[in-house]
Amino acid sequence: MKFMIPLLMAVFPAASMAQSGSTSELPSAAIPKTTAVLVIQTPKQGVTVQQVMAVIPDEIQATVRLYLDGKIREWYSRGDGKGVILLVDAKTEDEARALMETLPLAKAHLMDHEYIPVGPLMALRALNPTAFQ
Repeated sequence: MKFMIPLLMAVFPAASMAQSGSTSELPSAAIPKTTAVLVIQTPKQGVTVQQVMAVIPDEIQATVRLYLDGKIREWYSRGDGKGVILLVDAKTEDEARALMETLPLAKAHLMDHEYIPVGPLMALRALNPTAFQ
């Protein structure tokens, strides 16, 4: 329990700055090395279920291939039914984007993609700051 207060104090200021879109104010120690990219994929405005379903068999094959090649670590359906979320093994957004553009739904221009680089939870440094410098 003692470690929770420093952890929360370390997390919440960074979280509030990240939500505001300002990373220039964050100390470099608070910005993790990108170890993966979260990709949120949703149908473009005006795309019908039928358009997507026409491409789904090819999309599934291509996505499974990327998973078996270790390029996609995890994949989920969105809880609201509006698309999928993929955790892509990539070091940059550009690397993830290049991979996603190889998929049939992207080639057919049916999906929007949001790319979010992720990495280790840097607030864990607050557990023992001198050990993790």
